[in-house]
Amino acid sequence: MQSPLFNYAEQQSQERYVIQNPQLLRVALTGSDDILARKGAMVAYQGLVDFDGEYQTSSQRRAQARTGEGLDLMRCSGQGTVYFANLAQYIHVVEVEQEGMTVDSSYVLALDSTLHTEVIAVDSQYGVSGTGKYQLNISGRGKVALMTSGQPLMMHVTPDKYVNVDADAIVAWSTGLRVQMQAQTHNSNIRRRRGDTGEGWELSFLGQGFALVQPSEVMPPQHAAIGQGVAAQFGAGQHGSRAQNQNNAWN
Repeated sequence: MQSPLFNYAEQQSQERYVIQNPQLLRVALTGSDDILARKGAMVAYQGLVDFDGEYQTSSQRRAQARTGEGLDLMRCSGQGTVYFANLAQYIHVVEVEQEGMTVDSSYVLALDSTLHTEVIAVDSQYGVSGTGKYQLNISGRGKVALMTSGQPLMMHVTPDKYVNVDADAIVAWSTGLRVQMQAQTHNSNIRRRRGDTGEGWELSFLGQGFALVQPSEVMPPQHAAIGQGVAAQFGAGQHGSRAQNQNNAWN
């Protein structure tokens, strides 16, 4: 059998995390270093690998039920090679160091089991459409595989150059950054969008670190029929950021 498909054979590498191609992650297991991955994200594996549902503590279950933020994970252990992917999204491996990283949990594909995760609140007077007011903080030392819709933009934040990001496009940022949520509007009613530009909520990052942005915005439906008025469109309705806006998707 001959085909150009054989150009896509598996990568040979001694690294633990390898980007097999922009939309496929290869992880090597050696028997003593479990991986936590998004449930259902395994697309292939070789060797003696076990997949088990990852236990959530009662506090983790309560936090996820209350905020919609959290990780539904499986534990991958054993010896072999596992390939992960999710909806052909682009995959990026990030080394988490002492300063930590804050991320929308819907963009996490896999991470080292040694890392610690915790749901945190991002202070704001208002809920923010799309991202909601809660995020996932990842701390410790290890690697995380993130996903983006399209090739992302990494923006560096410095004390003399703060960065503004659309709240529906942000993926992750350095935990040490100061974050402010604000509605971009020329009207005193903050729940109305900014004229006819279509721009709504944004996050302002100040300090020293990075902000990772994807070239895609998960926007709320412009004519949502949840109740009456504009509340459902801008984060205050049944599916708003104060209710059940889970996994950055408007259901």
